[in-house]
Amino acid sequence: MLDLDPHQSNRTEKHNGETEIQENGIKRHRTSLPAPMFSRSDFSVWSILKKCIGLELSKITMPIVFNEPLSFLQRITEYMEHIYLINKACSHADPLERMQAVAAFAVSAVASQWERTGKPFNPLLGETYELTREDLGFRFISEQVSHHPPISAFYSEGLNKDFIFHGSIYPKLKFWGKSIEAEPRGTITLELLKHNEAYTWTNPTCCVHNVIIGKLWLEQYGTVEIVNHSTGDKCVLNFKPCGLFGKELHRVEGYIQDKNKKKLCVIYGKWTECLWCTDPTTYETYKKNEKRGGEQKKLKPSEDVIKSENDEADDMPEVQDTVQFVPGSKLLWRINCRPPNSSQMYNFTSFAVSLNELEKGMEAILAPTDCRLRPDIRNMENGNMDVASKEKERLEEKQRAARKERAKDEVEWQTRWFHQGTNPYTGTSDWLYSGGYFDRNFSDCPDIY
Repeated sequence: MLDLDPHQSNRTEKHNGETEIQENGIKRHRTSLPAPMFSRSDFSVWSILKKCIGLELSKITMPIVFNEPLSFLQRITEYMEHIYLINKACSHADPLERMQAVAAFAVSAVASQWERTGKPFNPLLGETYELTREDLGFRFISEQVSHHPPISAFYSEGLNKDFIFHGSIYPKLKFWGKSIEAEPRGTITLELLKHNEAYTWTNPTCCVHNVIIGKLWLEQYGTVEIVNHSTGDKCVLNFKPCGLFGKELHRVEGYIQDKNKKKLCVIYGKWTECLWCTDPTTYETYKKNEKRGGEQKKLKPSEDVIKSENDEADDMPEVQDTVQFVPGSKLLWRINCRPPNSSQMYNFTSFAVSLNELEKGMEAILAPTDCRLRPDIRNMENGNMDVASKEKERLEEKQRAARKERAKDEVEWQTRWFHQGTNPYTGTSDWLYSGGYFDRNFSDCPDIY
């Protein structure tokens, strides 16, 4: 992961352990966390959740051991890991190819959640996170604009003024006995400025299984509709639920249609691996031939389901992540390889590892509300779990006290960088960027840490 920073001096330095500035002025981001992941084997989430079946979980305090050392605002930033797909969409002259790239971006946005069973920290009201990546060509800002219900708003733009990506997210969490479900709420909008196009969609539902006993595993399911508000084209993606014996685990299947509902192409793959597209006739012919010739034969070895050790139906079916390829298909996206030590770093991607990096001199330019400055997340990242837990309690108590004080004085909370409004393309309620963050006037930012 490289950053081009023309302002760096032409000398070699090291900051924050892994960060290195080379002679050519190219900055390398860190490749590992300061401390390995803390073991959760001695802790039971059931003891906390057994009284919460069917309830909304945003108000339930979880022990820090079930967290990962990132704020939810930083987790949202991981949408940008595969930003090259936005760049590809911007470069295509054909609207069908643009929609294919946008569809791949929408799928890639949830790919980093694969095997990420740790819970990100709930952002404090007024918390922010910024990220500028000159090498990847974007800058990003997010803010926690509401605490009850928890709402996170974000805005990103291309440094070449070629796109705007924004939205607000307020997932509703529910506990269903053996699983925790995050129902997606909030609209995501991508504007391709060169083509005067806007696309909107909502993420699929995310579910974590085996929260009582067994190995935690995660799936995404539900229908995602991506609408091109300029052409009327629509992409419908079905994130399939696992199903019996795990035959559909991680699978995504869908199509792109024009404004007259004519199917233009079929999209298929896995959100944990890759995405392909082909024309509808080829796909249907292949599926019919497969059904005629394959009803009595077993699946290929690469697709066989290997039952888990305790043989429980709710345990994760261990299926190799290989997509059955339809001849003539075009590859739209493939997931990035994770670092070799990812399992010791909360299953972070290389992009995620760099998100909480605090380089020398950065504190002087960051907003005082930035996630990187949160002492509970910083201490957890450094392996100081007891201190992190105490800091988390202190920050939550400080937030409660501030809320009581505002109620006493009858003062409403004022967001700093976003305002509530209407999405110009869907007509639904949304949180819109007010502008001005990168002018770096942080004099009126709240004291939340």
